[in-house]
Amino acid sequence: MTDNNRFNAWACAGKGKTLAKTNELTLKQWDEDSVELNITHCGICGSDIHTMDSGWGPTLYPCVVGHEIVGVVAKVGKNVSHLKVGDRAGVGAQCGSCHQCQNCKEGNENLCMNNFVGTYSSKWPNGDKTYGGYADRWRGDYRFAFKIPDNMSSEIAATFFCAGVTTYAPLKRENVNSTSVVGIMGIGGLGHFGVQWAKAMGAKVIGMSHNDKKHDVALELGCDEYLVTSDKEAMAKYRRSMTHILCTGTGQDFDWNTYLGLLHANGHFINVSMPDWNFPELHPVVFVMNQVHISGSAIGSPKEIEEMLEFAATHGVKPWIEIYDMDNVVQAVEDFRAGKPRFRIVLKN
Repeated sequence: MTDNNRFNAWACAGKGKTLAKTNELTLKQWDEDSVELNITHCGICGSDIHTMDSGWGPTLYPCVVGHEIVGVVAKVGKNVSHLKVGDRAGVGAQCGSCHQCQNCKEGNENLCMNNFVGTYSSKWPNGDKTYGGYADRWRGDYRFAFKIPDNMSSEIAATFFCAGVTTYAPLKRENVNSTSVVGIMGIGGLGHFGVQWAKAMGAKVIGMSHNDKKHDVALELGCDEYLVTSDKEAMAKYRRSMTHILCTGTGQDFDWNTYLGLLHANGHFINVSMPDWNFPELHPVVFVMNQVHISGSAIGSPKEIEEMLEFAATHGVKPWIEIYDMDNVVQAVEDFRAGKPRFRIVLKN
């Protein structure tokens, strides 16, 4: 007799282990708040690599990573009204919250204080482990599964659920508009989204990188200008020129004084990068005398994800993707580690 809770997946058994196919893992216990998807696509995210490597702390092995999931709804619980069998839906880096804490009640479920449930290497309240999208099925809380707009393909939609909302939410939250001048630090998997969001919001956009290798790509993405951050003369010309900086990645030579000096008074430095090393100390004088806002942002709330999907569908924001068959996931991960994709990899079942 077939166990209907088992699924096929590519799992990581431990740090340094290569992904291996298995059908021995089980989905969460079904309840009436559940949605089940037959996975068609899943993006590869840097978080997947960090988790497989235990880069941010201990991983719950065996782990099935992947939190840019898109699939076709196969089953819905009685409490589900926004999705029906046959719909296309997506799931991001979060698949559950307590719904009771102050943050959840205020619409910041992504900052749940009691029970943030990650889409992988986490546990549901009943103790079941969470598993991600390098697989053929996913089951979870309907409040973190979102209908895909009809005019958006599934492979394009997949990367919106982590990289997309991670960059959209803080720019929207900090009111980027036609009067804004936005610097995007890092033209990569996150940064290429940041450029497109800021342009669609009406801003002037300045691509920023350590060298000129991304110059042409940045302009093709929509940047109005390009700034080589290792060029001291060029950096000096941009002093006090930006209203916002979105940091999607930087090197260990990062210096607060250099970058905060690029911002207008009351400007915003927004960090969405999560390296496995610490930023340098910030001297109070640098912080105070630049009179700027420094903030971080964690993915986005369900409401922000819904708004993002509508915004992307309306404004034609599209990631640059390369598609690999799910069965070729080992090679896809190797290529991702080597920095080959421009700019996201999407796995397809």
